[in-house]
Amino acid sequence: MAKNTVAVVWDIAQPIAEELGLILWDVCFEKEGANFYLKIFIDKEDGVGIDDCVNMSHALDGPLDEADPIDRQYNLQVSSPGIERKLTRDFHFDYAMDEKVIVRLIRPFEGKREFKGVLIDYSETGAVTIEFPDETTMTAEKKEIAFVKLDDFPL
Repeated sequence: MAKNTVAVVWDIAQPIAEELGLILWDVCFEKEGANFYLKIFIDKEDGVGIDDCVNMSHALDGPLDEADPIDRQYNLQVSSPGIERKLTRDFHFDYAMDEKVIVRLIRPFEGKREFKGVLIDYSETGAVTIEFPDETTMTAEKKEIAFVKLDDFPL
């Protein structure tokens, strides 16, 4: 089975990020309006600067051109995942354990779609458990979740 665009780009970008002392946080290929964007999100222990983004972008140019994994015109964007970064991959949840998160559900639960708490568990099946300030917990299955992201604001 052929790999999808994101998987192919991940395989290209991962060793380049490591070589530059960076963590490849995520890869997205999205259409916004009439344009397509290949978004590469990088991180590192003491934070990402503009030079890191420029270096990663330049290092990716040749390998992406050579592999040619995208059959249409697109814009390459390299950036930090930001302070309220989305958690999508298993290692993201390990990174964010015991941190404040926002969980948005696809459908409302008890009249609410968005919940804030502390991430206390992430299962192999993708179930996310958060704890609220009153020490109650909520677990949502991956199929029920629109997104999970870090929360920079107090509970």
